[in-house]
Amino acid sequence: MNTILNLLSKEKKLVIGLMSGTSADGLDAALVEITGHGPQTQVKQLAFVSLPYAEEERREILRLAEGKAGGSADLCRFTFWLGYKSLDACRAVCEKAGVRPQDVDLVGSHGQTLYHIPVPEEYLGRAFSSTLQLGEASVISEGLGCPSVSDFRVRDMAAGGLGAPLVPYAEYLLYHREDKSRGLQNIGGIGNITVLPQGGAPEDTFAFDTGPGNMVMDQLTERMTGGRLRYDEGGKLAAQGQADQALLAWMLNDPYLQKKPPKTTGREYYGKEYTDRLVSQARALNVKDWDLLATATRFTAECVRVAIERFCAPKPDELIIGGGGSRNPTLLRFFRDALDIPVLVNEDLGYDSDAKEAVAFAILANECVHGVCNNVPSVTGARHPVVMGKITI
Repeated sequence: MNTILNLLSKEKKLVIGLMSGTSADGLDAALVEITGHGPQTQVKQLAFVSLPYAEEERREILRLAEGKAGGSADLCRFTFWLGYKSLDACRAVCEKAGVRPQDVDLVGSHGQTLYHIPVPEEYLGRAFSSTLQLGEASVISEGLGCPSVSDFRVRDMAAGGLGAPLVPYAEYLLYHREDKSRGLQNIGGIGNITVLPQGGAPEDTFAFDTGPGNMVMDQLTERMTGGRLRYDEGGKLAAQGQADQALLAWMLNDPYLQKKPPKTTGREYYGKEYTDRLVSQARALNVKDWDLLATATRFTAECVRVAIERFCAPKPDELIIGGGGSRNPTLLRFFRDALDIPVLVNEDLGYDSDAKEAVAFAILANECVHGVCNNVPSVTGARHPVVMGKITI
C-alpha cells in the first residue's frame, strides 16, 4: 500500500485522473506521469480510455440527476457501483499503457455530479449552497492499493465558492503563456471558459460556465431519432439544417447569459424541462427538426461569443476548444463564424481534447496530497484558497 509519505518522497508519480461529466456518456480515465507540484508541475500523458455507459446505466444516471427521483437506497447502490466502474476504468487505462495497476501511485476521481445547487437555498431553517458527486473512492483504493482523492467541489463551496469550474487551476499550469492571452473553452455537457491573461498569475485567471455545451444538442438528437442516437456524431445531423434566427433570438434571451460571473450551471437548468420548452417554442415558430438541432448547435457557440463580449477583459488572443464538442465540425464552424479571434483545438497544441478534464483531476489530486491550494477563488467566488479533495488511503 502506497502511503502519503511515500508519495511526497517521489520525484515522479503515476497518477490516474477520472472524469464522468454531465453528458453521462461514459467514464474517462487518463494515466499521466507527474513530476513535481505547484508551478513546477510537469505532466506527460501515457494513455487515455473512455468506458461508455450502457444504455441502462446512462438512463439510471440521468434519472438520479433529475433531482426528482431516487431515495437513499438508490444513492447507496449508485455510489458503490460507480466506484467499481471507476476501478474498471483504472485497470483499462493501465492495460492500454502497459503499466501494472499496482504501480499506480495515486488516483484523482471527480465522480458523477448528481445535483448541484450553487445558489444558497433555504433548508430546515438554514440557507446554504450544496453539491453531490458520488463514486466511492474506497473501492478504487482497495482495488489498486494506492491513495485516491475524490469529492473535490465541496471544500470550495464550504468556503463560499460555487464549487465550479474546477479545472482552471490545472489549465493555468499547462497553458498559460507570457506572450499572449488564451481562452480555453471546454465543450462537455456544459460549456465553460477559462481565460489566462498574458503573463498572469494563477489569481489572475478567471473562468465560468458559458451555458450548455453538448447537453441540449444531445437531448434533441435522442428525441429526434427516437433514442437510436445519443448524440449528433460529427454534427452531421445539424449540418442538414439551418439555424433559425427567430428561435436563436429566443434562446439568447436567457437570464443565465446575462448573469455576471462567477457563475455555474448544469443539468438542473439546461436539462429536460429546458429542452421541453425549447421544443415547444420551435413548434410555435414552425421550425423543422434539423433546423432546431442546427439552432441549438449555433446557440452553444453564441453563448461563448456573448460570454467573451460581456465578461472577458482582456479579450483572449485565441480560443482553444476542448472536450467532446471539439469533435463536432459543424459546431467548430459556428464558433469560427461567431468569433473574430482564431479558434483552435487542443490537438493543434499537442494536447488530447478527450483527455483534458481527466488529466486535470490527476493534477488536482497531486496538488491535494502535497497540501497545495488547488481552487481559484477569482473563478469560483470562494472567500480564500483551499485544498480541494478528500484523501482515501
